[in-house]
Amino acid sequence: MLRSTAVQVKADTARLRKARGAFFTPDALARYITDWAVRSVEDRVMEPSCGEAAFLLAAVDRLAALAATRTGQAVLPHLDGVELHPESAQAARELLQSAGVEATVTVGDFFTVEPRASYDAVIGNPPYVRYQDFSGENRTRSRQAALRAGVTLTGLASSWAAFTVHAAQFLKPGGRLGLVLPAELLTVNYATDVRRFLMDKFATVDLVVFEERVFPGVLEEVVLLLADGYGQGPTDHCRIYQAQNADDLANTTTPRLWRPIPPGGKWTSSLLTSETLGAYSNLLGSASFTPLETWGDTTLGMVTGNNKYFALSPARVAALGLDASDLLRLSPPGSRHLRGLDFTAAALDELGQDGSAVWLFRPAGEPSDAAWAYIEAGKAQEVDQAYKCRVRRPWWRTPLVRPADLFLTYMNADTPRLSTNKARAHHLNSVHGVYLQPEHRKLGKDLLPLASLSAMTLLGAEIVGRAYGGGMLKLEPKEADALPVPTPAVVEAARAELSAQRPKVARLLSGGQLLAASQIVDDVLLIGELGLPVSEVKALRQGHAELTARRTARGAEAKRLS
Repeated sequence: MLRSTAVQVKADTARLRKARGAFFTPDALARYITDWAVRSVEDRVMEPSCGEAAFLLAAVDRLAALAATRTGQAVLPHLDGVELHPESAQAARELLQSAGVEATVTVGDFFTVEPRASYDAVIGNPPYVRYQDFSGENRTRSRQAALRAGVTLTGLASSWAAFTVHAAQFLKPGGRLGLVLPAELLTVNYATDVRRFLMDKFATVDLVVFEERVFPGVLEEVVLLLADGYGQGPTDHCRIYQAQNADDLANTTTPRLWRPIPPGGKWTSSLLTSETLGAYSNLLGSASFTPLETWGDTTLGMVTGNNKYFALSPARVAALGLDASDLLRLSPPGSRHLRGLDFTAAALDELGQDGSAVWLFRPAGEPSDAAWAYIEAGKAQEVDQAYKCRVRRPWWRTPLVRPADLFLTYMNADTPRLSTNKARAHHLNSVHGVYLQPEHRKLGKDLLPLASLSAMTLLGAEIVGRAYGGGMLKLEPKEADALPVPTPAVVEAARAELSAQRPKVARLLSGGQLLAASQIVDDVLLIGELGLPVSEVKALRQGHAELTARRTARGAEAKRLS
């Protein structure tokens, strides 16, 4: 009979564990995944990056339980591990030996181990090293390992992405892959090919998501990946289970079916309830909502290379004696001033009076004498040596981007905002510019910022955007292109009622009451114009609230741990 015995081992330091991305797995997670993955006493089991063998020890107990149902047959477990850290590998061997089994634990980099399709189950908790710290030969080996499986990873990929793909290559046909992965699997762009790989290669892909964090003191949220039937895919759907925390895994919800469209696209919507996902998917697939790119193009703003030098307040302009020909009207760096429906010339003037940088130093032709003096001062301060300045001629002339029809905020505490650029100001790369199609320009400038406040668009922003440190929601231009907004036809049909509600919505936004403003837009567009049931609109609002709460909770936790 196999047995599992707890053994005290020399503790590893937190600093060294963090450096190599090692976070030891709670026993409940290891046992849940192992009990799912290991089906027979004959199963060969591998735990890559095994640490102190949490999953292999769980496999000992699982095999013992399976053996107890059989009589007259000895159990000879086939357990293998790979571990980069020699002391952890030795601790794993001692723990397994104390549990009554001999297992092979190889010391080395998992990415240098040649895949051999000989395992029934590959289980574990991959190291999590962010791309900033995952560099050099380690990154090169990981990307090569993923590429052998046909998966191309960008330079932004963290270590777990290549690890997941490489681990699957060790499975026999029909084998099971059970991993603890960062919730980044669901949301980040660099995991697109990983998500597609899983859907292509496995017959079933299940995900377990958690309401609470499962690693004490660690900010990163996790999901459990349970992929079955290697080499027997593709599948077009996932099954989503939900648990409160690691100790609640026995009480996971009844799974719900979820189809990612496309398979490699973001899986953020898998976190939604069935009611919310149904309402969102129905609108997304209807003729009533469309990606923002239908209205126009979203582009990055101008990059100066040194905003403190190039973006100037009126007082600074006066002190320097610059001419009007040396300057362009500028939406100040940042986006705090872009929380309403319009950005007007009066608002720009008021910002300037308050000391904001509302002028861009950019002589269009021959600089004035004062401008030449300022240019020489910039050289003395080595502004011309900044990378963006150094690679352009002349260094002091920022490449021009024409004034946009709309501004779109891209770093947001609440939600991305569209504002009509009535001031015709230029913008820096702290906001995006939306350039409307000629046939949609008048309608879009009049009403798209208002119509984009519906719960559908707010929820869509949480799905297509990405959460960053501090709980901020970031929207890159490609993600903005996919933002679901009402079609021009729907906005035109609701023009009169939207226009009537515009003053009230503007007042609410100026008072910071985004959700109250959104509810007015919902009443006009979703309920009044499109005839959606109130229950579906509530589901959309609830979905937005839940995803926003997840994001902001991460931000609050990050501040607590910093």
